[in-house]
Amino acid sequence: MISLLRSGGLLAVLALLPLGAAPVIGPSPRLQTIVDGAVRVTLAEFTARSLKSEHLAVTLVDLRDPFRPVQASVRGDLQIYPASVIKLFYLAAAHRWLEDGRLADTPELRRAMRDMIVDSSNDATHYVIDLLTGTTSGPELSDAEIAGWFDKREAVSRYFSGLGYTNVIANKKPWGDGPYGRESQATRLFQPKRNMLSTEATARLLVEIATGNCVTGARSAQMLELLARDLATKIADPDDQAKFTGPAVPPGAKFWSKAGWTSKTRHDAVLVQLPDGGRYVLVTYTTDHASEREIIRSVARSVFAALGAR
Repeated sequence: MISLLRSGGLLAVLALLPLGAAPVIGPSPRLQTIVDGAVRVTLAEFTARSLKSEHLAVTLVDLRDPFRPVQASVRGDLQIYPASVIKLFYLAAAHRWLEDGRLADTPELRRAMRDMIVDSSNDATHYVIDLLTGTTSGPELSDAEIAGWFDKREAVSRYFSGLGYTNVIANKKPWGDGPYGRESQATRLFQPKRNMLSTEATARLLVEIATGNCVTGARSAQMLELLARDLATKIADPDDQAKFTGPAVPPGAKFWSKAGWTSKTRHDAVLVQLPDGGRYVLVTYTTDHASEREIIRSVARSVFAALGAR
C-alpha cells in the first residue's frame, strides 16, 4: 500500500481505503532542526520589517511512511485566529455528518462545500455552518435563547474535541463586514470571541485527510479533490490560494492547500507530494504581517531546500 501511495495515484487509492485508526504523529529531531532553521532564516530575512518570533507558527509533518508520520513545530500549540483555514474543519465535519446520515447529500450542499474550499466563499461557509449546527443568523435573541443557540453552534468544536484535538474553536462564521444580530451578540457574550486553531491541530487534520483516515478513505479523497491546486496555471491574482506557499514548492510537485488571510493574518496549510514521492504537510501561520506575501514562501523554501538535502 505504501508504494501505491507514493506512486501518484493518491486519490484513487484513498477512495479504496477502509477507515482505520488515525496515525499517531511522533516527534522528529531531524525535522525540528529543519523547522528551527527555516524560522531563523525567515526572521533574519524580515528583520527590517519588524518580523518577530511571536508573529510565526510552523508545523512540518513527514508522511513518507504514512503509518508512522513524524513532525516538528515552532509555536505549534499556540491558539491563533485561523481566518479561512477554519473552513477545512467545517469541510471535515460536513463529511462526518453526511457519513452518519445527519445531513442530506444534496447538490446544494455539495455546491456550498466546493465554493467554501475552492473559492474560500464566506457565503457558502455560512450555509454549511447552518446545516452543521442547526442555527441561523438573524436578529438578537433573549438571554435564554442565545445560550441555547450558542450551545448548538459548539457542535463542530465538540466533535473535534471528542477526537482528541486540542486548540480547535470552530463556532463562528467568517465575515466580510459583519457580524450582526445574534452573531455579534454571541461574540459579546461568549469566550473566546473568535475561531481559533493551532498549526499542530491543522496539520493533524491534513495528515488524516492525506492518509485516508478522515471519516473514510472515500471521503478523504473527496476532500483532497477540493483542496487540489494547479501550480502550472498562471494566475493573475497574487492572493489566489495556490500562490501562498505554491511559488516555493519544488518544480514537478503535486500540491493541496487551504489558505486564509485577513488584514492581520496570512496563513497556509499545504500537503505537498514531491517528484520523488515524498509527502509532507507544512502549516505556516503569520500574524501582524498580512501584506507580506514572502514570509510564508521564505519558510517553505528553507524547509524544502533542507528536505532535498537529506
